[in-house]
Amino acid sequence: MSQDFAQAAVQLSREVYENLRRAVELGRWPDGRTLTAEQRQTSLQAVIAWEQANLPEHERSGYIAKPGCATDSATESAAEQPVNWRTGGKQDA
Repeated sequence: MSQDFAQAAVQLSREVYENLRRAVELGRWPDGRTLTAEQRQTSLQAVIAWEQANLPEHERSGYIAKPGCATDSATESAAEQPVNWRTGGKQDA
């Protein structure tokens, strides 16, 4: 990724970032046209660059919390509660 591209991606508005992210997720532009492989790759690079500059690590695409690492309390408490598969919800302690 060129330095100019990275600088431009970081300066995108949040609305443009969200549109690019959604296009990458769906494989389609908002008007329904399919992204080409090159468009998808370029859009994903822009999304990653924008997230790296504008979001904390735990909010970025593809973030996976490492077991045993400190995370925010909401994520920790949710991860510690077992799921009741019969009801689809959290079990009451």
